[in-house]
Amino acid sequence: MSTETEWNKQFNIGIDSIDHAHQKLFSIVRKLIHLSRDENNGQWACAEGIKYFKNYTVEHFTDEESYMLSIGYKGYEVHKRLHDDMRYKTLPALEKDLTESNYSQESIHHFLGICLGWLTTHILIEDRAITGKIPNRWKTDHAGADMDILKNALTATLQKVFRSQTEIVSEHYSGEDFGASLIIWLVYRSTAEKKVQILMVLEESLVLRAVSAMLDMPLTKMDKLVMNAGKELSLRIVEQLGIYCQQPSPYQLESSHFMTPEQFRKTFYSEIFDYNLLLNIGHGYLAFCVRP
Repeated sequence: MSTETEWNKQFNIGIDSIDHAHQKLFSIVRKLIHLSRDENNGQWACAEGIKYFKNYTVEHFTDEESYMLSIGYKGYEVHKRLHDDMRYKTLPALEKDLTESNYSQESIHHFLGICLGWLTTHILIEDRAITGKIPNRWKTDHAGADMDILKNALTATLQKVFRSQTEIVSEHYSGEDFGASLIIWLVYRSTAEKKVQILMVLEESLVLRAVSAMLDMPLTKMDKLVMNAGKELSLRIVEQLGIYCQQPSPYQLESSHFMTPEQFRKTFYSEIFDYNLLLNIGHGYLAFCVRP
């Protein structure tokens, strides 16, 4: 998880009240990182700090939404849905993970990594769009029936594959870092020559556990065997997803390869993915991004 949370001018969007709130949010994250590393502070200090971060974040969302309404910002509805996704899905899901794990180091790192990554991309892309300096990334927000079908199918598929309860953490995953991961890029083409591209990010702990279960032996290292098994697992997930959704036009795999975190960031931020889901599968996180 990156710890670069110092404020710098690239995060200024030019609206004093919003810039001040963003500086405070980064300051809170910075303090939480220090708390998580100090064994003497214990889980109580982290719990109180995280509660404060959540409350201030929700307060800031309300203030920012009021500002957008006051200037008649055209992207208000989509922007508010991004806030609501964080308010009502991501933060509660992360809090649940923290509580169930008794504020384990891993769950704290998930919380901080996802919140820090979300803040960074949201400020640089969505909040800067308020001022008209750059276009809104989410030109269309695929909420509603299509998203529900994908969520239900993916959740059912992952629970079947990993044999673990699965929970949606976010419907607007923005490339947040949730730990060391296996990143796989899949390209499919249908008989009607339609192409679908899928980015799948699987936390290493999830892959290691799944492959260990396959081989009935403990594995602790991401070597070539585990990586290739992880890629094969991702292919089976997409295959099962297609069966679950009863795709009328079958898709054939055109290419598959691993990506470095740098390649992932470059691809993710230069392309527009229509569906971006982040899920907690109990033993690790998984991001699933689709570009039809």
